[in-house]
Amino acid sequence: MKLDWLLKRFGSACEQAAFIHEDRTVTYGELLDLVAAFEQRLREQGVRSGERVVILGDYTPEAFCLVLALSRHGNVVIPLTRESVVELSVALSISGCEWIFEFVPGAIKPTLTPHRIDVNNQMMQDFIAAGEPGLVFFSSGSTGKPKAILHNLERVASKFLKPRSPVVAIPFLMFDHFGGFNTILAITSSLGTVVSVAERSVARVCGAIQKHKVTLLPTTPSFLNLLMAAKATESFDLSSLQRITYGTEIMPQTTLDRMSRVLPGAVFQQTYGLSEVGVLGSKSRDDGSLWMRIGGDGFQIKVVDDILWIKSDYSMVGYLNAPSNFDADGWFNTQDKVEVDGEYFRILGRVTDLINVGGQKVYPAEIEEAIMGIPNIVDVAVFGESNPLLGQIIVARVVLSEPESVASIKLRVRQACKACLAGYKVPTKVVIAEDKLYTARYKKSRQAETGN
Repeated sequence: MKLDWLLKRFGSACEQAAFIHEDRTVTYGELLDLVAAFEQRLREQGVRSGERVVILGDYTPEAFCLVLALSRHGNVVIPLTRESVVELSVALSISGCEWIFEFVPGAIKPTLTPHRIDVNNQMMQDFIAAGEPGLVFFSSGSTGKPKAILHNLERVASKFLKPRSPVVAIPFLMFDHFGGFNTILAITSSLGTVVSVAERSVARVCGAIQKHKVTLLPTTPSFLNLLMAAKATESFDLSSLQRITYGTEIMPQTTLDRMSRVLPGAVFQQTYGLSEVGVLGSKSRDDGSLWMRIGGDGFQIKVVDDILWIKSDYSMVGYLNAPSNFDADGWFNTQDKVEVDGEYFRILGRVTDLINVGGQKVYPAEIEEAIMGIPNIVDVAVFGESNPLLGQIIVARVVLSEPESVASIKLRVRQACKACLAGYKVPTKVVIAEDKLYTARYKKSRQAETGN
C-alpha cells in the first residue's frame, strides 16, 4: 500500500503528540484512526482511484490525514486555501476535478461534494493511467499567469524515508504551498509535533511559540521583519526557538542582523527550494551569513552564466499548462542569479525581478538592503516603473515607523543609496506606502500598480 512506511512509523509512537491545532492535541495513534476513517468514507461515497480531489482548507490534523488517505487511494490531490494565488475556478479549469472536500472555518469534519470539470490534458491523463498518487500546486509565475505543477506524491514523500531529529514546529507556509507540505512531511515523518494556527499573524504565531515551546520556526524574511517592527520579542517569550529557517525571498542582511541580536539563542538557517524540484538541504556558512551550501542526497547543482541549475530526484512530473524549464538531461533552470565562493552560494535574485535602467541591470534586493538600514524605515519594496527614455526607473515604496514628509524621506533614501551604490541604482522615486508590502503568504510584493 502507498505510504505504508509512514503510517508504520506513526504506529511506533501512538501516544505521542503529532498535532497541536488551536490548543487541541492529536496523537499519532489518532492520526492513524483519522486516515482509516477517511479511507472508509472515500469508499462509501464512491470516490474512485485516479479521480482529482480538491481539498479547500488549511493545515489541521484532519486535512493532513485526508491528503494521506487520498494518496493511499490513488487520487490526485489539489490543495487550495481561501487565499490561494489562483481563484478556484481558474485552478480547476487547468487541473480538472471530480470532487471537493471543504473544511469550513471552525469545523473539524469536511463536507464532500461532487464537482466534475473535465479538462483534456494529456500529461494528467497519462499520470492518472499510471495509478500514482498526485499533488497539484499552483504558482503565480513571473508573469502573473498561474502555473499548475504536478507532483508524484510518493516521490515527494520518499525524501523523508530516513527520519530526522524530532522538532516542535509551526508550518508557517500555507496548505497550498509546496514548501508548506514539505514542512509537514518533515515534521511528522520524524515523529515531531506540528503546532498549527488558524491565523498567521505575528501575535498568534508568537503566542503559539511561547505556549507550546516551539523549537523550529520555518518562515519568510517579510514575517521576521514584521516581528521586529512589532517588537514581539518584548511581548512574548520566544526563548524556546532553537532554529529559525527562512526562505522564499531574499533576506536583507539588516533584518538578519537585528533578529540575531534579539534572539541570540536561535540558529538562523537560510533554506532554498522550488516547487518544481523540492527543498534542498542547506547550511549557512556562518550563523548570520547569507552565504549557504546547498544540495544533499538526491540533488545536483551547477551554475551556468551565473544562473543556478538543479537536478533533483524529487522533481515535478511537469507543468500542466506551461513549457518545461528542464533541459534534455533533466536540469532545471531556476532563473536565480547567484554568486559563488567555493562551495558556498549567495542568491542575488530572480532574473525576472531585474530592473533595466538604461541597459544597466539592477536587482531590487540590493537596493532594499541599503534602504533597510535607514532610521525610521521598517520595510521597503523596490520595483521598476516604465520610462520612455531609460526603459525603467527605480521606485522605492517605504513603510515608516513614525510620520515623515515625502521630501524628507526621499532625501534620506537617496543620500543613503548614493553612499554605497552606483548612481544608476539610486531610486528616482520614493513613495510612502499606505498598505502592507507583503502578500497573504508573507512574501514581499513588488508591483508598481500598488504604489501611491
